Amino acid sequence: MSRKTLIAALCLAALAVGIASAQTSQELAEQVRGVEKAFARSMTERDFDAFVSHLSAETVFLSRQGALRGPEAVKGVWQGFYEGKEAPFSWAPEQVEVLDSGTLALSSGPVLDPAGKRMGTYNSVWRREGDGVWRIVFDKGCPPCDCGSAKP
Repeated sequence: MSRKTLIAALCLAALAVGIASAQTSQELAEQVRGVEKAFARSMTERDFDAFVSHLSAETVFLSRQGALRGPEAVKGVWQGFYEGKEAPFSWAPEQVEVLDSGTLALSSGPVLDPAGKRMGTYNSVWRREGDGVWRIVFDKGCPPCDCGSAKP
């Protein structure tokens, strides 16, 4: 590679990094919100392959069975949720926050039963991976709480 070619390649790489970092936290949050919505749509559309495509190779889902580590473990448990015509639950992002570095994001929101009643809250951590795609690295749901009855 000639010196001119190397300099040109380095300049293009620097420009690409500058463009990527020029995205605001709000723009990145909207990206993650869109990815989370697509992830949730995989359940309503009964598309298990779409669900799996959102999992990072390092994904960890926290569940009653303990920590499900890696896509194969998650697939083994979650495939059952994709059987049948009707989704057993749905979810939607209510809050999305992204680190200023643009590498990690948190998405949280309600989990609803088929009748639309809130049955819990999910919390997902998304990572923008080397290919620029946001994939889920941590996921944990929790049942609804009666926070009004809690005493300090």
